[in-house]
Amino acid sequence: MSIMHLDIVSAEEEIFSGNVKNIVAAAIMGEVGIYPKHTPMITPLKPGEIKIITEEDEEQLYFVSGGVLEVQPNIVTILADTAIRGEDLDEAKAAESKKRAEEALADKSDNIDAAKALAELAQAAAQLKMIESLRKNIK
Repeated sequence: MSIMHLDIVSAEEEIFSGNVKNIVAAAIMGEVGIYPKHTPMITPLKPGEIKIITEEDEEQLYFVSGGVLEVQPNIVTILADTAIRGEDLDEAKAAESKKRAEEALADKSDNIDAAKALAELAQAAAQLKMIESLRKNIK
């Protein structure tokens, strides 16, 4: 059985550390699949889902707000701005964040930071998409 070690770390804490069979991540260049002995690479991550299959064949989902994915032949590190376990996502909080960002973008006054509002909107939309995906998997 071929495995690799994965660490998912956010600014606040280590979210996951263990052996996995594969990883699927939302990279800036598109979705990437990582398997043991993958070619080394470093790529930025966009807000989205990280899906892993553990050594015990358990699927786990994590949300990252962005960050960096570093791949070495047997070690993968995800340094995330923010990382949240899939089951810990809060739909009401994500919906409220999306609403605030949309309102900020609709505000035509000069006192808004459009880039910040767009980033917040992208993050909230990615969280809501992941929550919807989790709901479908449960049914």
